[in-house]
Amino acid sequence: MELKDELPLDHKLAQVYRWGAAFCGGVLLVFGCLGFADQLSPFNTSGGEIAGMSTNGVLSLISVVVGLALIAGGVVGGNIASTLNMIVGTLFLISGFVHIFILDKGANVLDFGMTNVIFSFVMGLVILTFGMYGRVSSRLPHDNPYWRRRHPREAAKEAAARRALQAAGTTAIAPSVTPKPIGTGTP
Repeated sequence: MELKDELPLDHKLAQVYRWGAAFCGGVLLVFGCLGFADQLSPFNTSGGEIAGMSTNGVLSLISVVVGLALIAGGVVGGNIASTLNMIVGTLFLISGFVHIFILDKGANVLDFGMTNVIFSFVMGLVILTFGMYGRVSSRLPHDNPYWRRRHPREAAKEAAARRALQAAGTTAIAPSVTPKPIGTGTP
């Protein structure tokens, strides 16, 4: 089984991964492009601010590259977008923790300030949430491919039961309800 076969193209989770990656990538792309528009020097640590956050040329470049990667993941969609969201979200959280300890030190070559650290934590959690949505939960629906992978025996039993019902001519598990016509006056 290939990675693309794991999650159906029309599965509702694919849209969450796709739009989450595209949205977060767009935010990062705008931030990076605004940094380039200000013609910031690459490693300036006393410099410019964009949207209340300190930045320099290298941080703008990283923002543009990561933003484009997330947008590309959103275009591809599916498990690739989900996995990319989880990786990038984790990297943002790690970056936030690292930069807390190097604020006001010479190792702070990306010119992070406290607002950058907070943004890194918030953006990391948002991206990570988009990536983990529907993959990590104690109550995944049984049609979810991640539930089926974690519970192969139960999934096999349910699939066998569905095949048996279909072979018997029954296509629905629940009894069908016929809607009553509107305006007939019958209760």
